[in-house]
Amino acid sequence: MALIDPIIRELVQEAELTRKVLERIPEDKLSWKPHPSSFSIGQLAWHVATLPAFIANTLPNEGLDVGSTGPPNPPAAKSLAELLSALTKNVELASKVLSTLDDQKITAPWKLTRGGEVLLTLPRIAVARTIMLNHIYHHRGQLQVYLRLLGVKVPSIYGPSADENPFTQA
Repeated sequence: MALIDPIIRELVQEAELTRKVLERIPEDKLSWKPHPSSFSIGQLAWHVATLPAFIANTLPNEGLDVGSTGPPNPPAAKSLAELLSALTKNVELASKVLSTLDDQKITAPWKLTRGGEVLLTLPRIAVARTIMLNHIYHHRGQLQVYLRLLGVKVPSIYGPSADENPFTQA
């Protein structure tokens, strides 16, 4: 088994939980924001659905320079179908690309820089697990708060939510 295999399994498994959250977004509320400085729910959902492609496009490289990228300003999703399709496509892409990284490559250093200044150096596998996957989960949690604020039932993820309890019989 390659070192990257558990990361790929986690990405795929967590994508199903992410799908549960995305499926709850009211399509007529994609432009809704909880605060003027926040992403709209459509922007945040698009960010979550496309982050696996970011993993695929970033992790094989030697690093990332954030000095030229600026803060993210994702477009808003136009529909739930678009969101769900993007998530599926991007998880498949990330799984395929990650599976090409052998143990030597996945343990090699990866650098986060800003204008040439090194901000962080970690093995790629640590970047995948602690930064990239956690980034998805963080924003998925934000989406759950958005759902709550919109009065939408929040799905169970790792255990009961206020709306769903997978441990009790219906």
